Amino acid sequence: MRDGAAIWVVFVTAPAKEASALSKSLVEEGLVACVNINETIRSIYAWEGKICEDNESLLVMKTVADKFNELQQRIQSLHSYDTPEIIAVPAAAVSNDYAKWVRDVVGEGDSK
Repeated sequence: MRDGAAIWVVFVTAPAKEASALSKSLVEEGLVACVNINETIRSIYAWEGKICEDNESLLVMKTVADKFNELQQRIQSLHSYDTPEIIAVPAAAVSNDYAKWVRDVVGEGDSK
């Protein structure tokens, strides 16, 4: 097990109908190594002075810190929401093999 500070987990919610296409685009573009899609979650949130409740999908993405700004911009350009949820947290620890795989896939430090 190694320090996983360079590996980040990014959480994004999206309408279920666009979750797969969004995820595939980000993987194909080399911005994330993989995305886990939790098909249906219920979200309750405040928006424009109202309490809203919707079914969404939760996307759990794995990438490296150096890719976050580019990833965030791309999510915002592809996403149907005006203000998509994009929350990134650094991994405290990651298995050596998994960390290497993520870095190999996204090409840590370079722009693919």
